[in-house]
Amino acid sequence: MAPNGRQAAGPRCVAIVGPFQSGKTTLLEAILERTGAISRAGRVANGDSVGDASAQARAHGMSIEPNVATVDFMGETMTFVDCPGSMEFLHEMRNVTPVCDAAIVVCEADERKVPALEVILRELEEADIPRFLFINKIDVATQRVRETLALLQQASRTPLLLRQIPLWKDGIVRGFIDLALERAFIYREHAPSEIVEMPDGEDSREREARYAMLERLADYDDALMEELISEIEPPRDRVFDDLSRELKERHVVPALIGSAERGNGVTRLLKALRHEAPGLEETRTRLGLSEDGPPLAQVMKTQHMGQGGKLSLARILRGELHEGDTVLASRGTEARIGSLVTIVGTSTARVQEAKAGDTVGFGRLEGIATGDSFSSGKTRPDAIVSPAPPEPVYMLAIKVKDRKDDVRLSSALTKITEEDPSLIVETRPDMGEIRLLGQGEMHLRVAVEKLAARFQVGVEMMKPRVAYCETIRGPASARGRHRKQTGGHGQYGDVMLEIRPLPKGEGFLFEDRITGGVVPRQYIPSVETGVRDALKSGPLGFPLVDIAVTLTDGSYHTVDSSDAAFQAAAKLALAEALPKAKPVLLEPVLAAEIAIPTEALSKATGLVTARRGQILGYDSRPGWTGWDIISATIPEAEIGDLIIELRSVTAGVGTFSTHFDHLSELSGKPAEIVLHKAH
Repeated sequence: MAPNGRQAAGPRCVAIVGPFQSGKTTLLEAILERTGAISRAGRVANGDSVGDASAQARAHGMSIEPNVATVDFMGETMTFVDCPGSMEFLHEMRNVTPVCDAAIVVCEADERKVPALEVILRELEEADIPRFLFINKIDVATQRVRETLALLQQASRTPLLLRQIPLWKDGIVRGFIDLALERAFIYREHAPSEIVEMPDGEDSREREARYAMLERLADYDDALMEELISEIEPPRDRVFDDLSRELKERHVVPALIGSAERGNGVTRLLKALRHEAPGLEETRTRLGLSEDGPPLAQVMKTQHMGQGGKLSLARILRGELHEGDTVLASRGTEARIGSLVTIVGTSTARVQEAKAGDTVGFGRLEGIATGDSFSSGKTRPDAIVSPAPPEPVYMLAIKVKDRKDDVRLSSALTKITEEDPSLIVETRPDMGEIRLLGQGEMHLRVAVEKLAARFQVGVEMMKPRVAYCETIRGPASARGRHRKQTGGHGQYGDVMLEIRPLPKGEGFLFEDRITGGVVPRQYIPSVETGVRDALKSGPLGFPLVDIAVTLTDGSYHTVDSSDAAFQAAAKLALAEALPKAKPVLLEPVLAAEIAIPTEALSKATGLVTARRGQILGYDSRPGWTGWDIISATIPEAEIGDLIIELRSVTAGVGTFSTHFDHLSELSGKPAEIVLHKAH
């Protein structure tokens, strides 16, 4: 029970999400100050905030991973997880929100950020997360709140429900009227707002706004609708019950106002969470979990803390877990809980046990990764929710600065990809490269910075090589004779090869047309081996494709012929034949689907055509009003920084997916540049 006698909903977990630079981390600071977790709110700009405390976050002035803080508010435990707002780090939110009871969506009256707000709200809608809207920076607002709400409604498929209206004085917002409480409040700097008498002239505004709120609630409550029609004032408790129920049923998104920087509107936001947000029981129901069963938890985030070891942030959804318990993960691995800690930013406090609803750090859960569930039961738990990593849109090649770090690089890459499943490491022996793939330039830069800061592995970043190939346009033939005499047995192999082009996509064909045993059967596989080896690098310096090689004639020596000799002869024959067969350069071309807001369609089209891309068609994006899909083919060599320019013309929200489509002949100046670099 809470101190006021109401039934507590158990420890809550609330995500703080929103577009980049909307004030999420500042709101977390204000919450920490208001709940007494810290004595004074820090400022992100000053580098003294509880959140964004890592060296990388401080250096770049942005959240790059979730900030976590557990507080006590009016006798109830709440854990807030502040998620990055940049599209490059949006995947962090996907692993956090499913096991949260609710989300606070921080936004502002900025038309440029509406597309990003839409993307974030869509993520929450599809994950079915109850959510509040916190309209931030109200202290610098210049337009009416209803205009702001209409602007923000464009981003939400669920109706936004205005819960508060601002009190203006001399063109500045000085406080607000709570439409459910029917009370006026005046803001105080970094302190709870003060209840005041309803200012003169505000009664009619309050009644109009309150009626609009009740009308929206009545859409889902027939009894309330009848009372409104009959002009009967509904009881206040009834209104709050409706607010809570319609939030939990995802009929509405309550919208509150405030200023995180000044600590305004924070207490009312916390009280709304306490009284109206769902608790653990509703979250379990949403996830399809029963209350009965062995203790169960879900990992939201993994961090390797250098010498501090591995820490897994997880929420306990059922039962109790203790330090020293052995747990079994959904992937089948077993681990022992090395420690349990509560978290406020970078500060931790050790505890011996954690109960259902708690969000805590688990020390040294080896073999258990972000997105895994784990249980202390005897049977392996099913995965509760495992969001698929987003498709990579940016790629770099990396190599260690110091060769002695080669072995450590492999271990460090394993750890950072365990922390962040959206990072992909790709080893390309054919290109002599290790590649790092992710969600953008900053995403990969931060990953490289972590390699240096946490694991002391310095790497260089470079543009990845393109897998160019070559083929031939015409037929040719040549004889290859390998003869070597060095005392004792010599070496002898002699072959006649014909080559011809194959249709696009056919690859490689080896044919044997030997008659009369001029090349013994046991040496024919050696000829093919030599051919395959020679085709790894043609006259232009790249692997050959779509080519047929026919063995038509040859000779051998009963003593000196060998497998190695016939392999060498095949290579000699091809080295002579290929330049005569009109070799041409081929480049890989990718099929791309590009998703952008409609207003950016012409600019995005220009980006594609400027990269030698071919537009195949346009279509509306299914389920996304005001968005389009461009279907195109783009050479792999041109795709490199497309995401950077695409985000620049789409307010940060444009994205794409690609897959290999075909190889295309490259000629003219572009081919000359490639060949010059290759040689």
